[in-house]
Amino acid sequence: MTQSGQEPPENGRRTADVSGNSGTPQESKGPARRRRKRRSGKGPKGKAAAQESAAAAGEPERQGPVQAKAVSGSVETTAHLQASPAGAGGPAPNSGKRRKKRRRSRPSLAVADNTANGSSGTGENRDTQQGGDATTSLKGKKAARRRGRRRWQSESGGPEGVSAGRGPDSEGGIAPGRPANGENAGSAARAPSTRDADIRLPKARDDQSRSPWKGVHADRARNARPRGSLYAALDLGTNNCRLLIARPEGRGFRVVDAYSRIVRLGEGVGSNKRLGEAAMDRAIDALANCHRKLADRGVSRSRLIATEACRAAENGAEFIERVKSETGLALEVVNRETEARLAVAGCASLVDHDADGVILFDIGGGSSEIVWLDLRNRCGARGYALTRFIRSWISLPVGVVNLAERHGGVHVTPEVFEAMVEDAAGHLAAFSLANSLTEAISSGRVHMLGTSGTVTTLAGVHLGLKRYDRRRVDGTWLEDGDVGRMIDELRDMPYEARVENPCIGADRADLVLAGCAILEAIRRRWSCSRLRVADRGLREGILTELMSADGVWTHKRSGTRQDRGRQRNRA
Repeated sequence: MTQSGQEPPENGRRTADVSGNSGTPQESKGPARRRRKRRSGKGPKGKAAAQESAAAAGEPERQGPVQAKAVSGSVETTAHLQASPAGAGGPAPNSGKRRKKRRRSRPSLAVADNTANGSSGTGENRDTQQGGDATTSLKGKKAARRRGRRRWQSESGGPEGVSAGRGPDSEGGIAPGRPANGENAGSAARAPSTRDADIRLPKARDDQSRSPWKGVHADRARNARPRGSLYAALDLGTNNCRLLIARPEGRGFRVVDAYSRIVRLGEGVGSNKRLGEAAMDRAIDALANCHRKLADRGVSRSRLIATEACRAAENGAEFIERVKSETGLALEVVNRETEARLAVAGCASLVDHDADGVILFDIGGGSSEIVWLDLRNRCGARGYALTRFIRSWISLPVGVVNLAERHGGVHVTPEVFEAMVEDAAGHLAAFSLANSLTEAISSGRVHMLGTSGTVTTLAGVHLGLKRYDRRRVDGTWLEDGDVGRMIDELRDMPYEARVENPCIGADRADLVLAGCAILEAIRRRWSCSRLRVADRGLREGILTELMSADGVWTHKRSGTRQDRGRQRNRA
């Protein structure tokens, strides 16, 4: 027995083999091997370690206390190992002679050795791991992570390197395209001779830009466009060319830029079935201005549609090709059903929440769409979701342009006005569910919703605006008596007075009464007590559909769980 009361390993007693190897005595393989064993708790400590080191070096065994040499690295010694009796094969307690040094947030070396040797992590090695984690504070772990990031960034070329944080391959191995054998990944990625197709490096980690969407929204969040992207909608109608550029915001969007010009593209189509050269020139000039706005704003996604004038004209396809060659814009000629659906999508936010039904109408230049929204079983649906409740729709082949061309729009007598009303009413007989709609209106919870220049003009005149103000007009409620009174007032107004009215102007003075005649035909067929005015329509419907398809309004909670907790604490 030695002076410390512990038998040296030379006497044949050795610790249990936990490495999964055979029971033969292990031979010494140098100082590094012994240091690893001492760190993991599998090798002898204290005087026994010094004796083993001396025996391996060929030195004679010394009597008395042996001073331990300082080694680099962390030494993990738990209370369980210190309290182990010498007779159980563990080292004798040696407090006061060895200095324990812990490094925060470092994994226990015993765990690493157990993994390498195939150990299950039980016994004293598990105690060592638990003891090391228990003594590490949260502050120490954060500090260790910062040191690790700085060291990793210095090795990989700084934060501007290709992988300035832990990527998907940080658990081990080499990511595709990342240089092996200690090469600098940042320099390899910046080399001009490297092909982009052969490199798929992980992006730099950015804690502020990590997507908070989880679960079923994760794929949609990755595929969705950024919320700061700009969307555009262009509507080339029979009378107007309108452009709207907007950015998603909240549960809607904010208009960034808008453009509108009366081009009267459908002028003469009703009689000649062809687009006129002067009308096409006006439209192409307006479309060129729209193209410049789209390019200047950097719009990421858009939809450009053309409606009745291009549908009805024999040379409509030729005009579309000319637009593409001269302006670079690819117009899409939509059918009447799509036009009706887009009108609903653009005005759905103005539907009364308590209504059982809505008669939505869009009086255009060459056609007029009427849609019945049956909302008796909508179960609280609002906004864009109301497009699922379209019960029936009809597209009348009459609009303000072709109706005014047939009956005249400058000097309109009461007889001419009645002739226009009868012309429009004759097309309402084709509505398939006219009687069912009449029964629904009798309940008293159905209102009208109009989107056109006709109803916005009526609202502006009713409000007595000195200058047209969209903020006051959009969403205005008009009683049925007020609508009839405004129609009579405009019918009795001479052409010159209509031109001077700030809500009509010279561009609409010869068309507004044709629109009033179409509205009067609808009112006589289905009488509702209220009418809501919408200064919105196809463009807003296009933007709504595009943004909904891209998932920009998908419900998500911003920030990580810790950030949301801090925000609640600050509140």
